[in-house]
Amino acid sequence: MSEKKEEKPKIVNKVSEHTGQFDARFLLWRKFCADNDVEIDSMPSALTGEVRQKWDQLKAEELDKKQGEA
Repeated sequence: MSEKKEEKPKIVNKVSEHTGQFDARFLLWRKFCADNDVEIDSMPSALTGEVRQKWDQLKAEELDKKQGEA
């Protein structure tokens, strides 16, 4: 019995020409920065500690939700 786990489509790290600045990832980042006192022009990869964990969790929850709606 070999069941293949259903794979989620990978999220491409590219801004769509159609959504631009309103891309879900950028809106999520802006909200996260405001809620967590993070500089808006910081890079997510520069986060450390608890703030990094919060970002990773929020990103996983919200972007998975958005992908399911598409």
